[in-house]
Amino acid sequence: GTVLVTGGTGALGALTARHLVARGSRDLLLLSRGGPDAPGAGELLSELRAAGAHAEVVACDITDAEALAEAVRGRRITSVFHVAGVLDDGVATTLTPDRVRAVLAAKATAARLLHELLPDVEEFVLYSSVSAALGTPGQGNYAAANAYLDALARHRHTRGLPALSLAWGPWDVGAGMTGALTDADRERAARSGLPLTTAGTGTALLDAAMAGADPAVLPGAVDVTGFTGREEVPHLLRGLVRGPRRAAASPAGEVSFAGRLRALPAGERALMVLERVRAEAAAVLGFPTADAVEKDRPFKELGFDSLTAVELRNRLGAVTGVRLPATLVFDHPTPEALAERLGAELVPPEPGAADALTAGLDALEASPDALSPGDRSRLRVRLSALLARWADDQAGQDPDGTEDQDADLAAATEEDIFALIDSELESP
Repeated sequence: GTVLVTGGTGALGALTARHLVARGSRDLLLLSRGGPDAPGAGELLSELRAAGAHAEVVACDITDAEALAEAVRGRRITSVFHVAGVLDDGVATTLTPDRVRAVLAAKATAARLLHELLPDVEEFVLYSSVSAALGTPGQGNYAAANAYLDALARHRHTRGLPALSLAWGPWDVGAGMTGALTDADRERAARSGLPLTTAGTGTALLDAAMAGADPAVLPGAVDVTGFTGREEVPHLLRGLVRGPRRAAASPAGEVSFAGRLRALPAGERALMVLERVRAEAAAVLGFPTADAVEKDRPFKELGFDSLTAVELRNRLGAVTGVRLPATLVFDHPTPEALAERLGAELVPPEPGAADALTAGLDALEASPDALSPGDRSRLRVRLSALLARWADDQAGQDPDGTEDQDADLAAATEEDIFALIDSELESP
């Protein structure tokens, strides 16, 4: 029979096709959007045919039921390898329905159509993702799409149908959905706890999984130390990984980052925070020093994407002990802006006289009946005199009177403030 491979001309699909032929498959149907015109399709066909296989590449939108039915019409499909997928990473708050829909379609919709269209196949292999099992920053839509594949495999298994869902981690197989990888990408993957899977390791894991009986597996290595200290530890690893150690809970004798910051003169604090932001950004991007991270250059221009942005958020959160939003880098797009935000979180500005008086006003306004009629009368007289003086002082000063108003408010006594509140509450 014929082996059907979706995404057959992509890096992972082509690797799978070559491996299937090496295992003895002799009739392959490779589906892709680009078909024979896809980059590398001609070379792949020549290679497969030279190895003794009959292979054909067909252009097909696998999310379209009619197009998919037409592509397989007249063929005896005995095996399905659903490799195709689309990435559109972004933190959840930036995802639109269209962005979610496109990612779901390539994985989930296509898998459902294959399940319905080819009920009698002997092998039904789905290339899922570790994002569905462990979660990967910035891939909420992709995680949901692949969780569907895992569920579909279990559904088929309970019905006695062949099924295998493989929750792959990141691959190192050249250009593909993840693009060409740099050394910095490989180092970052290793730090994340999900080292890259090479072609040889991946195909060996594929064979082992297909020889087993489990409908859903996570092939590959997981380095649990990469998950230590994360704000959220994946459910599957909670028995193996320690929870986060916040900077606020530093061991005895160890001064936290915030403590060291507060000990500095006010004029030196901003520089300390900025240098730490630059250092952490350089570490995330794989730069040897922080010199390459200019303080006023946007993170996007430096090479940050949604995944590295979340990694920077995690690193800064671990250092500072502050719970930071996933959109931190998007909300504060330069190292300087981000450092300013962190500095305000770690060492809030001390309230001035006006802030303290305003707090008193708020408290009295919230409880207008706290004053007796006699107190209200006395305070009203006092405030009336104060207001008259403020009005006289304002005349001839700056046009909007803001400077004198601020100065008088700072000098006002508590009795002055009480009288002001009393007057406001009783005015019609």
